[in-house]
Amino acid sequence: MAVKPFVSGYAITWNSPAVIAGAFEERFARGSFDKSLRDFPDVVALWAHSSSSPLGRVGNGTLELRSDNVGLWYALTPNPESPMGQEALATVGRGDVGEVSVGFGSEVEEWDDTADLPRRLITQARLYEISLVVWGAYGKATSASLSSPDNAANARRRTIEKMEREHKLRGIAV
Repeated sequence: MAVKPFVSGYAITWNSPAVIAGAFEERFARGSFDKSLRDFPDVVALWAHSSSSPLGRVGNGTLELRSDNVGLWYALTPNPESPMGQEALATVGRGDVGEVSVGFGSEVEEWDDTADLPRRLITQARLYEISLVVWGAYGKATSASLSSPDNAANARRRTIEKMEREHKLRGIAV
C-alpha cells in the first residue's frame, strides 16, 4: 500500500497580529475555534478560498483540525489522483505555496481603539474553511508543508517548537 503524502501546518497561530486591509489589526485568542470545531466539525479545505476547488474535508477524513497551545493545526490529504490534489501537493512540496488563510465568521470579539490602528481580538469564531494560498493575511504565522505519515510526528513537533521560539522572541505568550 502506497504512503499518501499530506500537507500540514498551522492555519492560525494564537495572538499573532495581521493588519486587515490597512484598516485594523486582528488577532485570534487561544481556543477561538474550539466551539465551532465541536458544534460544526465538517470544515472544508479549499484552494485559494474557491469552493469549486475543494481539497479535503473533515467529514470524509481527508482534513484533520486540532486546536493546541500554538494555534489551529491541520493535516490535509488531497487526492493525489485528481489534478487539484496533484497541484496542491506539487506546489506545497516545491515551496511555491506555503501559507494558509481561513474563512470564518466572528462571533465574539473585543475591540481596542486606543492605538492609531484599531485592534480586534477574536475570542470565538465559526470556522468554515481553510485555504492553501500564496499570500495569506497572517503570512508566515501560518504554514503549509508536505509531510508523509512516517515523518508527521517529527514534523509537527519541529513546527510547534519553531512557533514557540518565534512567539517567545516577539514576547507573545503561548
